[in-house]
Amino acid sequence: MNKQAGIGFYIFLVVFVFFVMFPFIWVFLTSIKPPGEIFNNFNWFTADPSLASYENAVTNRPLFRYMWNSFVVSTLTTLIAIGFASIAAYALTRLPIRFKGVILGIILAASMFPQIAIISPIYNFVTAVGLRNSYMGLVIPYITVSLPLAIWILATFFQKIPWELEESAKLDGASPFQTFRKIIFPLAAPGVFTTGILVFIAAWNEYLFALTINTSDEWRTVPVGISFYQSQFTIPWGDISAATVIVTIPIVILVLIFQRRIVAGLTSGSVKE
Repeated sequence: MNKQAGIGFYIFLVVFVFFVMFPFIWVFLTSIKPPGEIFNNFNWFTADPSLASYENAVTNRPLFRYMWNSFVVSTLTTLIAIGFASIAAYALTRLPIRFKGVILGIILAASMFPQIAIISPIYNFVTAVGLRNSYMGLVIPYITVSLPLAIWILATFFQKIPWELEESAKLDGASPFQTFRKIIFPLAAPGVFTTGILVFIAAWNEYLFALTINTSDEWRTVPVGISFYQSQFTIPWGDISAATVIVTIPIVILVLIFQRRIVAGLTSGSVKE
């Protein structure tokens, strides 16, 4: 009985993973097909695999420049957002501040605003301060979007830390900032790390702000850069698929390397002290 249940579970798991991975598998198979074969048939595999699409993806457009721009913008956004979010979440969960619930509710509501609703004032602000076609021109709106959600997520982790540790630090004469830096922040490191990964991936994949603010090809990020692969009369799906595979590899490697920390961060907040 147990053996049958185990087989059924693994069959379900294989089917589930297949459906989840199907778009990525199809994109990869498309990227190694000759351009003429992509439009002529819908076969899974090709009898004549080719890397021509990968060569075109990195030569016809400055793909590596797009990736570098995305990396710089995502890294700056993550560092700044996590820095401010950590301090704000600590203050809202560990310090005697009135109306904490109301403030956290407002922060959560701010994270629900659609990007299209705030693109106009942000665009006007970035233009007024002369930050269009620059890294900071994207970092500022990305922080605006990611900071509320980062504060809310980190607040759940800080609330799980035992109060006795903070009280012991106060008895030893530690200031609130020393308590945060030496005790609270290290204990919440899994949650901070997980939140940082989520912020980084969100900034890496963001499209609307990047399309609107950085219009120069030199400053475009990966999502916008790939969307400009199409020409006036044709859409080079092979080149687009190859570029998608190339830009996905760093994110996959990042998640695989830090998967234990990500899982630890996702589960630590659900464990009741």
